[in-house]
Formats: sequence, structure tokens, C-alpha cells
Amino acid sequence: MQLTPTNALRETALEIAEVAQAAGWDAPPRLYALVRTAALAADEPALARELGIGPDDVDDSFTAVEQDDLPAERSFEDFVTEIVWPPQVDGTAVVLERLMLPPDAEESLPDDESTVSDFVAEHPDRQEVRLTVAVTRDGQAHCIVDVRGSDELAEGPDLVPGLVSMLRQTLLD
Repeated sequence: MQLTPTNALRETALEIAEVAQAAGWDAPPRLYALVRTAALAADEPALARELGIGPDDVDDSFTAVEQDDLPAERSFEDFVTEIVWPPQVDGTAVVLERLMLPPDAEESLPDDESTVSDFVAEHPDRQEVRLTVAVTRDGQAHCIVDVRGSDELAEGPDLVPGLVSMLRQTLLD
């Protein structure tokens, strides 16, 4: 039984999450520009061929184009505020690994923000998660949470609202 309806953005997010899963854990962030496959084939035929996109692949789907050379010395949350996608980009996606606490542990977070990271890293109930978040200019979002050591994925449009909001800001004109 599928609770999350399928659509082009969900399918793209699942494909990106599958690539991340195949690459394994302990990976740096991965950032993608999402463009409509039909627009990519029409506007950039050489790139479409390079990506293996043929005439039969042109539909309402998205093509994820991974961005190279992300600043390794800065956190994603720090440099994402500097990203502004051009109008040809229909959406964006990111894959990040983070530590997560269960909701009942969050109420015991320290008030001093400089100690929160250490608190989370040392908490016995922390979980390592891989977040795949994709958003589009028209307001769609899809999030996938993969817990390390688990075979199940959690997914939905608003599982990681802060990250959804950050990515949406990169698409504003």
C-alpha cells in the first residue's frame, strides 16, 4: 500500500536517494539542479545526449544535474544561502547526512547553540539519517529520510521543513 502519491518530483527524489544509497554512508552533501527533461532535450540537445536522454525519455519528468565543487570547508546550511538558481532551473535537490534525535529528546537540548552539536553527537538515542529533499519553483516538495541501519524510508512533502524552506529560497527570483 502506497501512502505517498507518485509524481515527477517524488520519482526524481527517489532516484537521487537511490544513487546516494548506492554510494554508501559518510558522504559529503550532494546538490542537484532539477530541470524538466523535455526542456533540457529541447534547449540543450548535446547535454541531453551526454546524459543519455533520448526522444523516448522526454516526458514531464525532471532530470537531476549534480553540481560539482561544493565548498567542503563549509556546512551546507552555511553556503546554501548564497545559491540563486537561474530561471531555467525548475527545482533543486540535496542529499545530506545528519544526526537526529527523537522528539522527546529535543526538549532537553541545551539553550547554548554552540553546545547543541556536541549534545546531539553524544546523545545515546541519536540516529544517523540521510536526508534527500527536493523542491520546485511551483511549490512542490518531497523529502526522504533514510535511517542508517534500517531498511525503510520515511517520505512525504514536509518531513524536513527547515531544509525545504532553505532550498525554496534558492529558487526565488
